[in-house]
Order: sequence, then structure tokens, then C-alpha cells
Amino acid sequence: MRRSLILEKLKRGEYVVITQSWIIPHWKMVDIMGTVGFDGIWIENEHSDFNYGEISQMILAARAHDIDSIVRVERCGYTGIIKPLEAGATGLIIPQVVDKEDAQSIVRDAKYSPLGLRGAGGSTDSVYGTQAREEYIEQSIRETFIAALIENKEAVENIDAIAATEGIDMLLLGPGDLSQSYGVFGQSDHELIIKATDAIADACHKYGKWWGAPVSDRKQAEVIIKRGARIIQTVNDQEVIVSGFRKLKDTFQGIKI
Repeated sequence: MRRSLILEKLKRGEYVVITQSWIIPHWKMVDIMGTVGFDGIWIENEHSDFNYGEISQMILAARAHDIDSIVRVERCGYTGIIKPLEAGATGLIIPQVVDKEDAQSIVRDAKYSPLGLRGAGGSTDSVYGTQAREEYIEQSIRETFIAALIENKEAVENIDAIAATEGIDMLLLGPGDLSQSYGVFGQSDHELIIKATDAIADACHKYGKWWGAPVSDRKQAEVIIKRGARIIQTVNDQEVIVSGFRKLKDTFQGIKI
């Protein structure tokens, strides 16, 4: 089982930069992201139409570049959690985590004993069964991480309990759904979202967890890094492609004939 580049850097006190594959479920997209040199790839499986076969190939492309693959799972129970792990995903992003019981349930499904009760399978992640079972399980617990997405005001109210849950390694801010929960949909710079971000940062500092948030530029990254964030979520493939094609098209506007 490969080690986690993201965890390695975070444990050294560094920050990591990840990007997102949101609309194109193809290993070549991950290959490009790995060639550029991101620390990890967020593979979207909540809002996308990706299937597990496509996700598996994307995970393998990430492994080929020795970067982390992090799958945002669909909340469909145990299957939604274990399948990306069996395919070799380095980490999971769990949407809509709301309280301690929710966090504990996720850890139970995603981690082997003694932290949880994940089914003892092992496929790509156990080097196709060639790795010694005890070594594989120990490495899986150590090198596989779980990120809880904070997207609901109820989660903010329970933030200490979520952050304190053993097996939850990091918290990620989900400003879109969180703003909707507070009744200020789309206002990611609203005072309520800023206070929620502070609550996440404080809880992670208190319980020794890492946290991160989406940014659109370097200035925003610098702001949250000063606040203690160590996971920088950049824009996704959809935004890069749309802005790139728009810029290309604009290049040819207004030619005199």
C-alpha cells in the first residue's frame, strides 16, 4: 500500500494543494493534474455522474504519479464508503457530516479495527492481496484519511464533537451548502460563514486535526493559511475548462473585416 503524500506533508507542518475532477471522469484528466504536480486529486462522486469503473481508473492514474486520490463519496451507506477504498483511494471526503454519531458511523465503516469495523477485503489497496495482512491493515489505518465536510449549521453547533472523533483526520469547509443552511445562500463571505470558519479552525486546533477550505486565488489561500488551514482546495476542471475556452474565444472577438 502506498503512503499518503498529503499526510506526509501535513505531518511536517506544510500545506497541501488539491484540485478537483468534477465533470470529466477520465484517467487522462488525473494524468494531467499529476503532471502539473498537485498534491492530491479530489474525485467527485456526490454531484457527478461518475461510475466506479471510471473512478477506479482515475485512482490508478493518481497512484502512477504518486499523488493522493481523495473521493467525495455519495452518502449511500457502507457500499459508498468501501468501494473507493478497495480501489485504492488514499482518502475519503464525506459530505453532510452533522454530529458525533454520524462521524463515528463513518469511521466504523471506513477504518479497520481497532478504530472501526471495515470489511476485511483488500484489492488494489492491498497490492492485489500480495501484501501481508497485518502490514496492510496497519498501513491502511495510518495512511488512509477521512475528511468530514462541514456543510450544515447543525454540524457547526456540533463541531467540537466531530473534530474530537478518533478516525476523523480533517475538516473541510463547504461554504455553498453551509450558506444555504444559514439562509444566506451563495454569500460565502457572510458574517455567519466567517464565524463558522473560525469555529472549524478553533476546533481543529483544539483537537489536533487539520482543516481546509476552497479558494479561488493565492490571496484567499494566504488568508486561510494564516488562520491555520493546511488544505488548499483549488478550482475544479469545469471552471478551468470553461474559463480557458472563454479566454480563447475572446481572443478572436472584434476582428475587423
